[in-house]
Amino acid sequence: MRLADFIVANIEPILLDWEAFARSITPDKNMDVLALRDHAEVILLATVQDMQSEQSDAERDAKSKGNTSDDEEDENLDEASKLHAIERLGSGFDLLELVSEYRALRASVLRLWHESRPQPQDNDVDDVTRFNESIDQSLVKAVSSYTNRVDQSRDLFLAILGHDLRNPLNSIAMAAALLPHVAPSETEVSELASQISANTGVMARMISDLLEYTRTRLGAGMPVSPVSMDLSLLCQELYQEFQISFPKRQIRFQSKSNMRGNWDADRLRQAISNLMGNAIQHSPDNALVELRLSETESDVELVIANGGSPIPAGELSRIFEPLVRGASSAQSQPDRPGSIGLGLYIAQSIVRSHGGKITVTSSKDTGTAFTVNLPREFSPTTGKSPLEKAFKAAV
Repeated sequence: MRLADFIVANIEPILLDWEAFARSITPDKNMDVLALRDHAEVILLATVQDMQSEQSDAERDAKSKGNTSDDEEDENLDEASKLHAIERLGSGFDLLELVSEYRALRASVLRLWHESRPQPQDNDVDDVTRFNESIDQSLVKAVSSYTNRVDQSRDLFLAILGHDLRNPLNSIAMAAALLPHVAPSETEVSELASQISANTGVMARMISDLLEYTRTRLGAGMPVSPVSMDLSLLCQELYQEFQISFPKRQIRFQSKSNMRGNWDADRLRQAISNLMGNAIQHSPDNALVELRLSETESDVELVIANGGSPIPAGELSRIFEPLVRGASSAQSQPDRPGSIGLGLYIAQSIVRSHGGKITVTSSKDTGTAFTVNLPREFSPTTGKSPLEKAFKAAV
């Protein structure tokens, strides 16, 4: 059997190998089968189409040098490869992990073909050559797509950060310049000092989000230090803080007993606060915001729900992506001071670092609900980012 025919006939064993390898390297241990396989089948079938297409000597020479054509087969392969890279970036794969998937795929296909003991044919070498050329083409497009998306995210992030930091910085500078010239009134001095303090806090939150974002995008994950704690007490504290900060909003807290587990209290406070702030920000003033805790045998479930217009379907699938701000809802409130579109991304990173899972549902009838499932016991798996490793090695 020729290699292209073998791939089609054995697509499921090949995909099982792909899935197993992706699971072994994924930063998200809760990824389902569809996410792990992602565009693997499309890439393989596009590779087969490319292998079976007619190819002149000139086209072969061009392809060996990385120059693809405008043929439908090449376009299908390129598009699937680009989408796969973007999805892997969104799932937290770094570039080396993306490349290693292709190495594993190539090895898996050739190993399974060899184990099937095909009858030798004159075109075997040509088939393997064309297979390798197609995989290389897919890999190049995937790497290019991955790095382009990283560059776009970086540029967008810097633009947002520069824009949003400018206003509090100007306010701080003006207040500081006025202090020496104001009348010797304690009230005026106190108001200016309060303004400086508030805007400094805004900038501090932005910088903190920037540092967390940078760390996770470098592959280190969110560092956590779990200790025995009561999640219900933490949520009660946050509930009271939000009641004081938003006295006109209707906020409800519900919790059951036995909410103890090993978690990082500071990190969970950050995640839950981000989710609560998001619920208040993106719902009308008369909408109820709920914080609910319940338990199962091995984990606890935390739900933060709010009424109002649902999240549009186009935004729902990208809600946890960094630098994405939900702007389609007619009821959306102005961005909170210090918000640069990283709140949900950071919340998801914290939950994942606890071995948990976060999901979202949104509809006109039931409103929007973010559900967090946290195991009571887990072993942190986050490591150091490539920059941190390089720094440690240098010193």
